[in-house]
Amino acid sequence: MFKRFLKNERGLTLIELLAVIVILGIIAAIAIPSIGAIIDNSKKDAHIANAKQLVNAARLAITADSSNTTKAKFTMKELVDGGYLEKVPKSPGDSGDYDSTNSFVTVTKDATTGNLSYTVTLATGGANSFKYIDNKDPETLKRSDVSLK
Repeated sequence: MFKRFLKNERGLTLIELLAVIVILGIIAAIAIPSIGAIIDNSKKDAHIANAKQLVNAARLAITADSSNTTKAKFTMKELVDGGYLEKVPKSPGDSGDYDSTNSFVTVTKDATTGNLSYTVTLATGGANSFKYIDNKDPETLKRSDVSLK
């Protein structure tokens, strides 16, 4: 009886096989760009998180040394050396790590209110220096403010 079922068993026709391949091609054409966009968005979110971490370290440095009201710029290296950052944050992606001397927080004090505002620049080092975030307020950063290329 089992042999009779095997004799009636037939493979896929060429049309059925082509239909399956076309459907898989359509799914791949939709999924691949979507996955690329998700990866880019996660890299941009990581840069924004690193910028906010840098600002929080600068706030700690200012709070720890309340006598220093003239310092307007903190490099990533100064914040690591001062113990306000544990280590230089890793740059997401394959463009290299952040340059600890060219990545910095600029602190500006409003003359009328006395409030401090912060802007961040995150950059790679070397001969082909590249800036991910250039002089932006991390509290208002959006993905469109971050450059990956």
